Amino acid sequence: MTTPQDHHILIVVENLPVPLDRRVWLEATSLRNAGYEVSIISPMGRGWDAPYEVIEGVHIYRHAMPVEAHSGVRAYVREYSHAIWHWFRLARLVWKRRPFDAIQGCNPPDLVFLLALFYRRRGVRYMFDHHDVSPELYEVKFGKRGPIYHLMRVLERISFKVADVSMATNDSFRDIAINRGDKHPRDVFTVRSAPRVEHFLPAAGDQTYRKGARTLIGYVGVIGQQEGMDLLVHAADHLVNTLAASVHFLIIGFGPARRDMVRDVADHGLDAYFTFAGPLYDCDLLAALNAIDIGVAPDPKNPMNDISTMNKVMEYMTLEKPVVQFDLTEGRVSAMQSSLYATGNCPVHFARQIDKLMNDSGLRQQMGQSGRQRVIKELSWAHSEPQLLAAYDRLFAK
Repeated sequence: MTTPQDHHILIVVENLPVPLDRRVWLEATSLRNAGYEVSIISPMGRGWDAPYEVIEGVHIYRHAMPVEAHSGVRAYVREYSHAIWHWFRLARLVWKRRPFDAIQGCNPPDLVFLLALFYRRRGVRYMFDHHDVSPELYEVKFGKRGPIYHLMRVLERISFKVADVSMATNDSFRDIAINRGDKHPRDVFTVRSAPRVEHFLPAAGDQTYRKGARTLIGYVGVIGQQEGMDLLVHAADHLVNTLAASVHFLIIGFGPARRDMVRDVADHGLDAYFTFAGPLYDCDLLAALNAIDIGVAPDPKNPMNDISTMNKVMEYMTLEKPVVQFDLTEGRVSAMQSSLYATGNCPVHFARQIDKLMNDSGLRQQMGQSGRQRVIKELSWAHSEPQLLAAYDRLFAK
């Protein structure tokens, strides 16, 4: 019988550097603490630019960040060809240091199976870590289906076919693995993304972010077109110019739509009501999030967002912040009574839900406490880690 100490796992991620990718870093450190040797291939970026380093016992190999695809087939081919070349190049370096026994492919893109197939002849198993529904992501990002969408459906199905075991971020993704990917239920494990509650502790926070406003609204995450940042700006406009609310918005993060959002804020005459803090990490992130009164998730209802778990919602809840979001299936599963829900992708209704919380401190406190307790009792990483380890037990038992 083998033990974790006998196994070396290679994790491959394309769309975020590690350890910035919080889910991947939680998985990697949990596996390392369980006794596995862990190596990671990821892009560089956001200050994580060393080609190779060891952090907390995890070996990280990085390559230059590809240009994100914004439109068309050629852009996607450039981005993913760049990544694939580096996966094979760096995997050879990892193999020379110590052969690995499993590859964990984190999508998007649904292409890490190519590396897995190459190493399968050497007895390497494949774990598919299903982060995003790539076909729906393409549909939402480009507003159409067409040949690329259907190609992504094929690549998704191949990823599940090649995978010996797969991990899903929630039960909606688990259903996709079983029904769309034809995986046996025994080979699909739900490993939710969630903070470590011992690190995400409620505190006073840095009140300088408030800028004199009665209520500080916070957003943390990617600033992209599919995250509904235009809807948030319209909601802010209604709060400020129709409801005359004393409010300030703190935007934490980075992304391809940041410049568009800054311009949108200016066009609405709202510059004085927004602070763009950029990406914040560790203590700086906690100081900012602890200062907010309400956390917002303006991701509109669409085929991708409706079944996705939003990390920001989990972080707000863990810090006892009430949430306002649109009425998404997995959003309700995560937050339940710790959130108010706007309907119809309507920014005015979104603003009204924020206003309701602004004017009811007792409700804010009740919802915030409910959220943290839900995370502690059911959703924290302490509840996901056993599922992660069980998935690898299953992988190496096959």
